[in-house]
Amino acid sequence: MNELPQLQDATLEISGRVATLTLNRDDVRNALTGTGLVTDIVDTVRWVNREEAISVLVLTGAGSAFSAGGNIKEMRERSGAFAGDVLEVQQRYRRGIQTIPVAMHGAEVPIIAAVNGPAIGAGFDLACMCDLRIASTQALFGETFINLGIIPGDGGAWFLQRLIGYQRAAELTLTGRLVKADEALELGLVLEITTPDQLLERTAALAAQIAAKPPQTVRFTKRLLKMAQRQELSDFLDISACFQGMCHNTEDHREAVNAFLEKRTGSYRGS
Repeated sequence: MNELPQLQDATLEISGRVATLTLNRDDVRNALTGTGLVTDIVDTVRWVNREEAISVLVLTGAGSAFSAGGNIKEMRERSGAFAGDVLEVQQRYRRGIQTIPVAMHGAEVPIIAAVNGPAIGAGFDLACMCDLRIASTQALFGETFINLGIIPGDGGAWFLQRLIGYQRAAELTLTGRLVKADEALELGLVLEITTPDQLLERTAALAAQIAAKPPQTVRFTKRLLKMAQRQELSDFLDISACFQGMCHNTEDHREAVNAFLEKRTGSYRGS
């Protein structure tokens, strides 16, 4: 395994083929601006893409919140990411928080959000950028930018409507209202809800279930799911045929078929 990325405000733990990134700035409710979390998230996703020993990335928050999004005190003071004229602010967005959606959208492994508490503004959008979301009963979601007189500058309007449809995304974005865990489940924002003490255990179980599959096939499948969102069917079928040809020629495919026929669990090497 390659050397782990050097993180400033988050921790990274490895268990088997699962990496867990924990946002670790509870003092500011894991705000993404005014901390090193943007760089930590981006560097971790890039590391996972290069690290073939990892099949799943779990993302969660330490303390009471998943992420409070932007630092509102900095907004009031027009400091940090929010300082300067129009040109300066847009450059900071492009070079700062907008590097998260670019990295997350290009992740080659499934990312599961274990939403332990409030996921607000950019924190909500971060959860929506993940492939799967499991929420604690203490989770709270809000696309709250409009309440502060701003728009989802991190790409949230792009991700949210692809997750729950245009009409529901428009209602949440235009009202800025908060959504509790049970409604989030009804809306399709989250896959399931657990008690706070079971959140990480349940997320780890789901991650392990995915990570137990042939590693190359997990990555091919994740890439195909993303490609399907932006390609015409004919183009998508072409790339699917190529990926399938590659899968049929792996040792893990041979092992998977033998394990199925022999009614046993497969043992995969990523080759």
